[in-house]
Formats: sequence, structure tokens, C-alpha cells
Amino acid sequence: MHDGDYTQLPHDRLADLRRALLYRYGAVAARNLRLDMSRGKPGRDQLDLSSGLLDCLTKDDYMSRNGIDCRNYGGLDGLAEMKEIFADILSVEPSEVIVGGNSSLNMMFDNIASNMSHGVRDQVPWQKQGKVRFICPVPGYDRHFAICDYFHIEMIPVPMTPEGPDMDEVERLVAGDGMIKGMWCVPVFSNPDGCVYSEETVLRLANMRPKAADFRLYWDNAYRIHHFEGELRPLPNIIRECEKAGNPHMPLEFFSFSKISFSGAAVSAVVSSASNCEFILKRLSVQTVGPDKLNMLRHARFFKNAAGVYRHMEKMAVLVRAKFDCLDGVLRENLGGKGIAAWNNPGGGYFVSFDTLPGCAKRVYDLCKNAGVALTAAGATYPYGRDPNDSNIRLAPTYPETDELRQAAEVFCLAVELASAEKLLGGFNG
Repeated sequence: MHDGDYTQLPHDRLADLRRALLYRYGAVAARNLRLDMSRGKPGRDQLDLSSGLLDCLTKDDYMSRNGIDCRNYGGLDGLAEMKEIFADILSVEPSEVIVGGNSSLNMMFDNIASNMSHGVRDQVPWQKQGKVRFICPVPGYDRHFAICDYFHIEMIPVPMTPEGPDMDEVERLVAGDGMIKGMWCVPVFSNPDGCVYSEETVLRLANMRPKAADFRLYWDNAYRIHHFEGELRPLPNIIRECEKAGNPHMPLEFFSFSKISFSGAAVSAVVSSASNCEFILKRLSVQTVGPDKLNMLRHARFFKNAAGVYRHMEKMAVLVRAKFDCLDGVLRENLGGKGIAAWNNPGGGYFVSFDTLPGCAKRVYDLCKNAGVALTAAGATYPYGRDPNDSNIRLAPTYPETDELRQAAEVFCLAVELASAEKLLGGFNG
């Protein structure tokens, strides 16, 4: 197979290449594969690291350190043990932490729902002010966009840079539009491009002067300790920096154990000013009579403290790094030097951001789907599923076993080659 730059090939060579690739693709499609690189789910080997959660409590062990019977109602803000673990990891005070169930996404959804219907800190509800808008760095997290879409919040895409979102554009937007009520941020190993915000970006975000007094920064720190290559560069603490800047109530920081312990049975947290936490607890007192404290107790017993969480993540890093190395190796072997693709090789997180030639991503997605390889839909990393270049695809290597991952990546590379040859020939019917 040709190893040079596809974009430099003459038409007849491209046509021969396309025929050869179609033949290979037909053989692969006939194998009826069922492979999955669609979501950033932990693999079985990662989940096995937390098996001790299943038996770390006995039938007589249900009392918290402070004498709370975890089988009963109450404790809206979570067990003290878990509040302390979250506080240590995120360098905040336990009073600034509310512990919830397995999904930080649910906490984000609830907060936005409350702001839409009842307003921020009992101000005028967002939905009564007019058309609400959010800043959405792109490429970004499809589930953030889905929340906005659900509430009919207009999404304003702002491009990502190697330092984080384009801050000149962000500052211009929030200063000039009082209906921009929020911004999504994934500051560490952002989804999907693996970017870690620079110190300057964090400080500029903390020091913004939004026109909307009820503007909120949704700081989704899901991958804060999910590094697997080298030392993680420390970032300024968004909670403290916003305090210094006179914006103490602006940030809402989210974190969870969903990719640390069991995705479907983890614990999560929202972190904000003590005053913001009081407002959140006011809502929770109506919404529930108490969280799953037994699960919080299980996590506290199993991990013991923040140091225990970091030791656990060191084991996790070995497993995750192997998956990313496998994927990167297949991509390099099959697509390196061909001028038809670019991708990142992050030092942490759960995703690889892959760019095809413009106009090819949807075709690659369809080819993979027809060959039995599930991917996140092309365009999902942009608001409304509209990638203006039709080029970005998010790859998630952690869930498949290594042999299946290699197979899926090889099919993906074949699809990229075929779609690229078709595009260079003048279209997918050329």
C-alpha cells in the first residue's frame, strides 16, 4: 500500500489506491465485527481495581466517623469523610463541598435547571430574562452541549487553542452580552483534545467582568487526576482565584469518581463558595431527603484519604497508558506521513481528538459503522452536532480489550484512508 502523502498523488494513482482500499474494506465489512470506541468508559481491568468496594463494608458496619447511621435519611451535603477527600484533592475547604451520587453531570444539569426556573441565588430566573446563551469551547464535550440543547440555551462556539479557549474572544463576549449566563470549561485534559489550560488562561477566566451579574463558570474538572504520562502541571485554584478577583460566587467546580471507581456507582461533588453551597442545599432539601451515604461510606473506607486515591490512580495510569499507546501506535503505523490526518497524543484524560481532511469525518463515521466499529458521531464535539469543517472525530480507547482496540483502530484507519482517497478524487461518489 502507498506510504507517501496522498494529497500529492496524481489522479490515476489515487483511483488505483481507492480501488485497493475498497477491496480491503469489503473484506473487513464482511467479518461482521462488533467493536466499540464510542464513549470514554473504563475498561474491565480498570473497574477490577475497585473490586474491594463490593465487600469493604459488613452488615454491622454502617456508622460514619461522626456517628451517622448511613442507612437512614439526612446528610444532604454528604459524609464528612468524603467531603474531606474531595476537599484535599481539589484544595478547598470541606464547607465548600457538597457530595452527591455517581454523576457530576447530573449535578450540572440540576444547577442549570434551578437557574432557569428560580434564578441564581434567588435572582430573576434565567428563562424570564430572554434568550439564554452559553459559551462553548470547541471542540468540546457533547454532553455539555446536550444540556444546553435540552434547555434551549443558545450555544456560542469559541475555538480552543493550545492554552485553552480563545480568551480574547471569551472576554469580549461576556463583557458585551448580558444574556450570556454561563461557560463550560474542562480545564485539565479537556474533552476531547486533551488540552490543559495555561495559568494565564485560568487567571483571565477568574478575573472576567461579565455583563451578567448572574453569570456562572461551569468548571468541569472531571479529569483533574487522570494523568498517565509525566507530572501534571499544577494550575491556579479557580475557587481561590475567583475570590481574589472579587468573583467568589462565579465558579461551580465539578468532580467525580465515575472513572476512578465504578462508573455506575461512584460519588461526585460540586464545589463552590460556602454561600453558593447554602443555596444549593436549600434546593436539595426539597429535592431529596438524603443521598446514598452507604456508597459514600464504602468509598471512604476503600480509599481512606486523598493519598489512597492517588495511589489508586497510579495503578489506573498503567492500564490507561497502555490503551493510548496501542491506539497511537496503530494510527502512526497506518496514517503517519500520508497527509490525511492529525491527532493529539495527550498525557491524560480519556480521549484522542482526531482530525480528518475537511469534509471527511461523517464519511469515516459511516464507513466504521457499516464495518461494525462504533464511534462517537462525527460532529458531536461541536454545538448542535455541526462541525463546520466536518473533520473532528473523538476516539475513546479505554473501554475495549487491547486486541479489540487494535482491531477497531485498524478499521478506523482503513476508513480514514478510503474516505480521504474518495475526497481527493472529487467526492464520495467519484
